[in-house]
Amino acid sequence: MPFNLFNHKKTQSPPQAPSATVIAGTTGERLKSGIYSGLKKGWDAFFWMAKILLPISLAVALLKWSGWLYKVDFVLNPVMNLINLPSEAAFPVLSGLFINIYAAIAILTVVPFSLEQMTLIAVFTLVAHSVIVETIIQHKSGINGFKIVIIRFITAVVTVMLISIFLGDTSQSVTGITEIMKQGTVLQALTGWGIDTGWLLLKILCIITGIMITLECLRWLAWDRYLYRFFKPFMKVLGLSERTVILWVTAVLFGLMYGSAVILEKSKEGGLTRSELERLHISIGINHSMVEDPALYMALGINAFWLLVPKLLMAMIATQIYRVVEFMRVRRGGTGGSKAY
Repeated sequence: MPFNLFNHKKTQSPPQAPSATVIAGTTGERLKSGIYSGLKKGWDAFFWMAKILLPISLAVALLKWSGWLYKVDFVLNPVMNLINLPSEAAFPVLSGLFINIYAAIAILTVVPFSLEQMTLIAVFTLVAHSVIVETIIQHKSGINGFKIVIIRFITAVVTVMLISIFLGDTSQSVTGITEIMKQGTVLQALTGWGIDTGWLLLKILCIITGIMITLECLRWLAWDRYLYRFFKPFMKVLGLSERTVILWVTAVLFGLMYGSAVILEKSKEGGLTRSELERLHISIGINHSMVEDPALYMALGINAFWLLVPKLLMAMIATQIYRVVEFMRVRRGGTGGSKAY
């Protein structure tokens, strides 16, 4: 019987775990199936993400243009003092928190912060950035939005507090913020938003489709078992389930938005408990995109050690603490988070 790409039998479904039976068929047939499945899942994930990204990013762009976004900087001033940064640092931190890392970096390139100050700002925004969009995405793919935003913010504060001990006095005031805060017309703001968002959506479409095709091909060819075996020993140290290996790797390498899209797809298949999903989201919420984001900050001369190691350690610590809290809650008769998605 000839191979039909669009009419597979149930017995030819791709494996759901590395231990599943190898799929029958030639390598070429399975590769075609993986590509087709990846294209479909990539488009579904892109459409899901675009529905979240477009309205939220437009709202943030208008808030930025109006200046209202930065009128709450006084709320962060006590936090800036706590983490040994001047009040002016609230501006790039707010930009990173509510817009994205690119906005924070744009400010750091024109305002004369010291290297040590830039290091603390970079670490903070690497842990907690794009919180509106990313929190909604995480909320829709497995964890309470309020819970994860609080965890990320507290982790960012604690991480920077600890790092500041090694960097000396970084509280010196800087100048140059006033010029950055000047805004153009609303038409200029909307035009800039449209261009930036268009490029971002194109990037998301290309990356998420590529990720989905890669993962589906790995599954159909049964090669995902090698990735699973390589990272499996690290999962317990990270406080994660072995079944979340590929999801964790995706988010760590490519970013939270892309990782959450894969998590959403995996949750549709079932098999992951609420506890497994929440611990995974805590880990990747704190530590994700370990290639692109740190590289952008390294271009400013910031030491790679501070950009990579602290947030990985804090993700591990936060997840292990969450495991202990879950264990204690179960011991006291609370819910154990065993519900499967």
